[in-house]
Amino acid sequence: MPDSPDVPVARRASVTDAMTTSLAPLCAVVIWAGNTIVTKAASVAIQPASIVFYRWLLAFALLSLFNGKGIWRNRHVVAQHWSKLMVLGVLGMAVYQGLAYQAALSTSAINMGVLVSLAPLMSALLSSAIAREAVPVRTLVGALLSLTGLVWLTSQGHPASLFQQSLQRGDGLMLIAIFANSLYGLLLKRWAVPLSTWQQLHVQVGFGVLVTLPIWLASPISPITVNNAPLILYAGVAASIGAPFFWMKGVHSLGAPKASLYLNLLPVLVAGVACVVLGEQLHSYHAVGGALALMGVAVGLQKK
Repeated sequence: MPDSPDVPVARRASVTDAMTTSLAPLCAVVIWAGNTIVTKAASVAIQPASIVFYRWLLAFALLSLFNGKGIWRNRHVVAQHWSKLMVLGVLGMAVYQGLAYQAALSTSAINMGVLVSLAPLMSALLSSAIAREAVPVRTLVGALLSLTGLVWLTSQGHPASLFQQSLQRGDGLMLIAIFANSLYGLLLKRWAVPLSTWQQLHVQVGFGVLVTLPIWLASPISPITVNNAPLILYAGVAASIGAPFFWMKGVHSLGAPKASLYLNLLPVLVAGVACVVLGEQLHSYHAVGGALALMGVAVGLQKK
């Protein structure tokens, strides 16, 4: 018996939804890969506290232009869930981003790459410990496979060299930042505040501005110049509005453990950008580590 006319439409809708679900966190990671280059450039062009505050202030101003009326209409929802939105804003906007800029000043790129690759495992363990969620074996296997590839990639094919490096202050800051980001993803999915993604992001960014304001005032203040203005623009628009929006969509659709698997692609994308933009050469360890990272993401996202 042939399919009804509605079946192809339903199949196309299902494929479209699946592509949208997969593309959302991927878009976030692509933007964050570009932001990694910006972060490195910012470490010598502007104080960490200044760029964190400027980027969130710019993001809040832009979001207010087209989102302010919606927030006002839903002010009773914001008032009811303000504590949850504040915690999310502090974790995702202030702690994670602020500590990442600080860490870039005092740790190596190799250490940062390995530490970022711990995010999927940390997210899965937090989901199991706090939310009492059963983490699928394939998710853990995918995370471990990606971790292996990223260790190989960031150690340039010599994993033993990682043990010859001392723990820097920035390493500890990155661990705290990654923990904050993993907890952010878990709480974002668990709390499910009844606001649209744009409105949630708007309020969270607002709390991020409030939290980073006193830190900015207490730190050495960097003025906005011709040299650092492009860095602030990218961080304030693409990395502060685009990436969090796509990431929130991905977490809502996939859950924190699966969405965090996409973070394993970050060092691979950064290596590609460095090759094209900075003229760095690709080596065999890039291919091996990148392939393992991609395989880990594929395994972790595979359905039963």
